[in-house]
Amino acid sequence: MDRLQAMKIFERVVEEGGFAAAARAMDMSPPVVTRMVAELEQHLGTRLLQRTTRKLALTDAGDAYLQRVRTILHEIDDAEAAAAANTRDLRGTIRIVAAPVLATNFLAPMVALWHAEFPKLLLDIDLDAYASARVDEYDVTIMVAGEDFDANIVARPLLKGEAIVVASPDYLERKGIPREPQDLLQHDYLRDSGMAARAQLGPARKLRLQSLNGSMPAQEVDVPAVLQSVSTELLLRAAVDGAGVAVTSRLLAEEHLARGELVHILPAWIFSRYTIYAALPSGRMLPARTKVFLDFLSEQVPLAVADQRGQQAK
Repeated sequence: MDRLQAMKIFERVVEEGGFAAAARAMDMSPPVVTRMVAELEQHLGTRLLQRTTRKLALTDAGDAYLQRVRTILHEIDDAEAAAAANTRDLRGTIRIVAAPVLATNFLAPMVALWHAEFPKLLLDIDLDAYASARVDEYDVTIMVAGEDFDANIVARPLLKGEAIVVASPDYLERKGIPREPQDLLQHDYLRDSGMAARAQLGPARKLRLQSLNGSMPAQEVDVPAVLQSVSTELLLRAAVDGAGVAVTSRLLAEEHLARGELVHILPAWIFSRYTIYAALPSGRMLPARTKVFLDFLSEQVPLAVADQRGQQAK
């Protein structure tokens, strides 16, 4: 039995959720995949997967083994990448996880340029609204954190921004323009239920606004919610359509503000200041391919933001 190949197959079976799906992903036959996992279990003397007609599930031993396997496979990839770096012929896969809104608006616009510069480096991007909880599972985690962020991880800051309150002109014509935070009690709130977890800002049942210049104490308003979701883009779309007031990144809102589809309300107040980070797993050597990706992000993010704002100003 090729133990390294068996480890790769076992990891892919778990990731794909089944033997047939793993076989397709690895361009192998399902019987071979099934046999390799069975031989691995026999070699280890324990069951790694619970098989039913409907799904696969990891046993306790399988879950513990998977974590070790991932570390081993990462180390092998790192060693190969380090060797390849000396030949200036970087290749391999960079596994990334990001919240959907960051993947769509932050990473996707850079993919074509990345591929043109590094055609042999594959970006494998997973989506998770709570990506910050999975830092050790990926090469790079693109995450958002608030000003008080102080986690014990290695993280490179990429972009700072503010979260503001917005609504559509049609909605404001119907409901009136709030002049003070407490005026929001008479409004409909499109609540981001994942924002508190992503930005580590505590409970999100109330809308907590802080003075932009710090001259006034923060205010908490128990705004009645009419829609709640972890999808930032869904909430932004609902705000544009006039469903209520929403909290969103100023950067995401800029295009809609420039077109008059949204209005920045309570401009003397913000929800938060935040930073977008590229976080790295702890205790691992930084592979050459990951360093190249981090350097690429650090260079391209400011250029992309400046370009976006320049186009909106025209």
